[in-house]
Amino acid sequence: MHDMAVEGLEGARVNSLEEHWMPFTGNRDFKKKPRLVVKSEGMYLTDHKGGQVIDGSSALFCTPAGHGRREIAEAVYQQMQENDYVAPFQLGHPASFALAQTVARRLPETFNHVFFVNSGSESIDTALKVAMAYHRARGQSQRLRFVSRERAYHGVNMGGVSLAGMVRNRETFPVTLPNIVTMRHTWHEDHVFERGQTDPSGKLGRELANDLQRHCETYGGSTIAAVFVEPVAGSTGTLVPPVGYLERVREICDQHGILLVFDEVITGFGRMGTPFGAQKFGVTPDIITMAKALTNGAIPMGAVSATDEIYDTITDSGAENAIEFFHGYTYSAHPAACAAGLATQKIYDDEGLFDRAAQMSDYFLDQIWTLKDHEMVKDLRGIGMMAGVEVHHDGAPGRRGTQMQKDLFWNGCHVKFTGDVGIVAPAFVAERNHIDEIVAKMRKTLDQHLEASASKS
Repeated sequence: MHDMAVEGLEGARVNSLEEHWMPFTGNRDFKKKPRLVVKSEGMYLTDHKGGQVIDGSSALFCTPAGHGRREIAEAVYQQMQENDYVAPFQLGHPASFALAQTVARRLPETFNHVFFVNSGSESIDTALKVAMAYHRARGQSQRLRFVSRERAYHGVNMGGVSLAGMVRNRETFPVTLPNIVTMRHTWHEDHVFERGQTDPSGKLGRELANDLQRHCETYGGSTIAAVFVEPVAGSTGTLVPPVGYLERVREICDQHGILLVFDEVITGFGRMGTPFGAQKFGVTPDIITMAKALTNGAIPMGAVSATDEIYDTITDSGAENAIEFFHGYTYSAHPAACAAGLATQKIYDDEGLFDRAAQMSDYFLDQIWTLKDHEMVKDLRGIGMMAGVEVHHDGAPGRRGTQMQKDLFWNGCHVKFTGDVGIVAPAFVAERNHIDEIVAKMRKTLDQHLEASASKS
């Protein structure tokens, strides 16, 4: 037990913090020295000691419109006053249809159907089921395999864990789906400190993508249901696909009748300076998953969209007046989440935030690349409004990055680290001075770690 008072919460009773089992957190360590956020507005968080913390990662890549948007809060309040909950099975409400139409208009042309879930993790499990249902409806139930990638992150439900390419996310949970194989990740030691897509010749991209062709030759392309790809591998540390990679994956999928799934939980809704990564890279998948920025993080929500051909094949395969797709969640298309989604999408349009992200990208990446000279920095990667700052490990991979995230917070900046990579992804409302502040505080923290390392040696 950690009996302690939470500082800065006037009138609050002493709370040991013990009752909350926190996700993806060292609980024992956190409860000894907690980092609590008690307020958020615009680009800034306020910690429980009254300190101001600039948000360098849009929380968890969720808040591109900035924190504390009153328009979203008001929309949710009004919706809850009018219609708080509707059973989503065999019933509907107007807001879900309005949001589906709004989202579909941002997607590639052939995507006109949206299935709502409650998180990115649920969107991945739903996409797996959509792929299976589609092939079954076409009489191709032999397609039992799925392909993912090393260093992939596709959420934490069992479908996503089965697809995971990050060992710490799966080693404790060994009972996963069978028949999943992985391709190599796209980071290459010959292309460090390179902005955007690497290797303009396309040779590296084609070589890495041909892992999929080898799987087709080994297992039979007709046994593979779908390939899951993050257009930019986000949670592992911003791995940008080399030139020609996604195009070649798409080509192989077409040759073998394999569905291509883009996990756009992070890249969706403007992070690349376009509505989705599909538009940024000029490659159209068959299924797109999304979450996070769908509601600006204000209410949990995710979604899956599939091409019209997939939707029609599944729905037309059912008996007349029967359920065609036996899947859904109690809180699918919750009215409050739909209200938050509609208000969020309106902000994106009214303030031109996707265009703003595209315009800010060069300055953002320029400033990130000023860290290249730092002895602690091993690599820099970035595209759009997203960058990975990888630091040299201290002999135990991940230990330095974990400590840096804590130290950076107390230096007045939040950046999400995975292992030894800080993933910088500020809100699209950021001004240049906000970018400068994030980078300056990262440099200060790097300096502190360099000094500490020198003193130990």
